[in-house]
Amino acid sequence: MVARPAVTVGIDIGTTSVKALAVDEDGNVLARTRVPHRLLSPVDGAFEHEVDQAWRRDVVVALGQVAEGHEVLAVNVSAMVPSLGAVDASGASCSPGLLYGDRRGVTDANRPDEAGDAGELLAFLAWLTRHAPEAAGYWPAQGVANHALTGIGAIDSTAAMTAMPLFDLTDWDADLAAAAGTTVDRLPVVVPGSDPVGTVLDGLPAAGALVGGGTIDALGEQVVAGADEPGDVLVICGATLITWGVLGDWAEVDGLWSVPHTARGRSMIGGPSNAGGMFIDRVHRWLGVPPERELADVSYEDVPVWLPYLRGERSPLHRRDLGAELRDLRLRHECDHLRRAAYEATGFVVRHHLDLAAPAGLSPRRLVVTGGGTRSSAWMQALADATGLPVDVAAVPEGAALGAAFGARCTAGLERRSTDARRWARTDRRVLPDDRWAGPTARRYERFRSATAEALARESDRSD
Repeated sequence: MVARPAVTVGIDIGTTSVKALAVDEDGNVLARTRVPHRLLSPVDGAFEHEVDQAWRRDVVVALGQVAEGHEVLAVNVSAMVPSLGAVDASGASCSPGLLYGDRRGVTDANRPDEAGDAGELLAFLAWLTRHAPEAAGYWPAQGVANHALTGIGAIDSTAAMTAMPLFDLTDWDADLAAAAGTTVDRLPVVVPGSDPVGTVLDGLPAAGALVGGGTIDALGEQVVAGADEPGDVLVICGATLITWGVLGDWAEVDGLWSVPHTARGRSMIGGPSNAGGMFIDRVHRWLGVPPERELADVSYEDVPVWLPYLRGERSPLHRRDLGAELRDLRLRHECDHLRRAAYEATGFVVRHHLDLAAPAGLSPRRLVVTGGGTRSSAWMQALADATGLPVDVAAVPEGAALGAAFGARCTAGLERRSTDARRWARTDRRVLPDDRWAGPTARRYERFRSATAEALARESDRSD
């Protein structure tokens, strides 16, 4: 009998789908799948998942699809932060799953013009306890998924840290939980580091495999991207667009986030933006064309300018009141002019982050790009043209799932440190800026900045 290949499985609960990879010890992807789910916005400002589908059923389905024919040693789940839903004793939903940026995360202590998401999950908790007071638990996506796999609602300590101040780096704060209307026993168990939560339940795919506490999607992307040296810029082209410039020392800039890098002596500066795949996909739906359709040649001098703020903007603007706009549209423009403009808009957001980070010492030398958007050659070229930087495209678009799979190796005792995941970093191709587009694109970037300033001023006047 031929032995089945031994793998670990990384599962990523994304904004619009669950992705899963089965990966061998050398980082080779032996199986992959994508299970789509709905992103709900029933009223303006709402941003939700159906918990039972996106956080439970799809996770089990995805595991089954990649586990078949393999010996699964361990499983690990990544997801966006913050997220939170109310569940009953069986782990089934009592509420929608609230996602980052949902209006129910806004409080007087967490103003939309401030950088970071501090207090957002605590505000989610207070809303859920009022609307689902009978719930047995209030868990983020990772906790719900881990319960579906193991019967235990648990998350890892890194994901718990994003719940500050509700989590105080050691445990849940009982006083803050009480003020939000609940008790700490209804919050998820927190397991340290890569410790296992338990094992996959009998009757499920990969039964008996160890299950780690999970991770944050952006952290999973980072550890396998290979953007580790000062001047590297990690750009994650998922539903959310995330820009992280690598610094040698810690530095802070108003409007940007500063976070530790997994590499010793490094930090990162930048943050998440709403100008990612959600915006790109919506533009294609408006235009009635599939995103995979090849982009026709358009004149580099003649492209309109999008403001890509479909649901406000996170960094660097931190404004929930902005909307999308299209500037400089003319009768002569066709569908592909608008598509190129949409891709450029994401590049302009990245460039804005990099410009703001310059006083902190960021001197960008290349973009390292991961996420589902890497499948679009037009998007990658627009990023290169808009920033003037070479783009190194990751070989595995599902970076969060890949990073989670390496975390599963740590849970299984096969790796000593999660930072060793950088050996899995691989580049598929390098995309260079097109010199013909440099001048016109730079002029459109200035138009983008001025139009954004106009929109900010207009919305501020409306709120006064």
